[in-house]
Amino acid sequence: MEGKGMVDFDAIRAEFPILDQSVYGHPLVYLDSAATAQKPQCVIDAEADFYRHDNAAVHRGAHELAARSTVAFERARASMARLVGACADEGGEEIVVTGGATAGLNLLATAFGNASLGRGGSAAARFALHPGDEIVVSKAEHHSVLLPFQELAARTGATLKWLDLDEEGRIRSDMADEVITERTRVVAVTHVANVTGAITNLAPIVRRAHAVGALVVLDACQSVPHLKVDVHALDVDFAVWSAHKMYGPTGVGFLYGRRELLEALPPANFGGSMVELAWMDRPAQYMAPPAKFEAGTQPVAQVVAAGAAAEWMMAIGMDAIATHEHEVAAELLKLGDVDGVSILGPCENRDRIGTVAFDVDGVHPHDVGQFIDAQGIAIRVGHHCAQPVHRHFGVYASNRASSGVYNSVADAQALVEAVSKVRAFFRV
Repeated sequence: MEGKGMVDFDAIRAEFPILDQSVYGHPLVYLDSAATAQKPQCVIDAEADFYRHDNAAVHRGAHELAARSTVAFERARASMARLVGACADEGGEEIVVTGGATAGLNLLATAFGNASLGRGGSAAARFALHPGDEIVVSKAEHHSVLLPFQELAARTGATLKWLDLDEEGRIRSDMADEVITERTRVVAVTHVANVTGAITNLAPIVRRAHAVGALVVLDACQSVPHLKVDVHALDVDFAVWSAHKMYGPTGVGFLYGRRELLEALPPANFGGSMVELAWMDRPAQYMAPPAKFEAGTQPVAQVVAAGAAAEWMMAIGMDAIATHEHEVAAELLKLGDVDGVSILGPCENRDRIGTVAFDVDGVHPHDVGQFIDAQGIAIRVGHHCAQPVHRHFGVYASNRASSGVYNSVADAQALVEAVSKVRAFFRV
């Protein structure tokens, strides 16, 4: 099915049962996929079928259901690895199951902190931070990137620094040589900004980070659902993303790490299924990754459903998805032509996805959102867990429309028409 000309996106929309409804007498137009995407029937069925036929704890027990659930769980992991270009060979997995992208980022920050305390021995020394070391982020980061590494800096005495934004709100990759120094140990940046929709020019950042021996952590939450992502080609050391933004279930996410780094990194959570040997009078011997980072009972049904979502996306073709959403983005950007409306982010349809944040002069974003909702159109209002980027644009909050594979040009046109009526309705 690879290639837009071979894909019927109207038929794809019909695979989402939640979209077959009306809101306040209008057909539902869902433009809030950056917050959470809707689920196709095959993903819903995958989760339900697992509970109906295979439900059991994975990597435990010798009975048939345990064997089937373990196979389904590991197949899903392999599917996720293929989606992002990670290693999925037997014994060479680079994908760790987490509770979400936020959990994955906190896992890394905690593990780096544990290494800073001497945990993991000499193999983990490359992850340790000390007073005078530096952690670099950007002003475009979601709070789930900013806060864990801000706290890591506070715990270790490291200094938090950041890449600034240009007038369009794009991360200034041209500042990499200036901001990333010989003292930088970690660089954590977004691949696609959740407010502006801008795709980060990663190459100069990654090149500079590796030149000084720093690790690169990538927030891929807004890129994995919309673009063809290859973590090896991007040359990042770690990456995180959430299943619920890529048409999968809530409550589960994934962490990619280079195999040799995962082997050296100390664990962040402790409990069952991640320990090889445990004693009362000596430190435990932990299992090899990814099991080392997967303490406790896993969200098996959700992982299986996430694997189904990955396979479904690959069947459509990520290039086809990106091309289709590029057309929708072109219509969403016409919001900038509406009187009194300004776009927060790039106004040209290049190096961006179909996520468009906007401000309506004289009308509070919550009022805008309620007016739009009354037309049956779902968008996001608020600061989108990214307050620094809003300050960059001189506002405290905004409205955000974000497209998915199920959206059409007509959906975007309906939003533009509704927004064009907002200021008159509120008599601004």
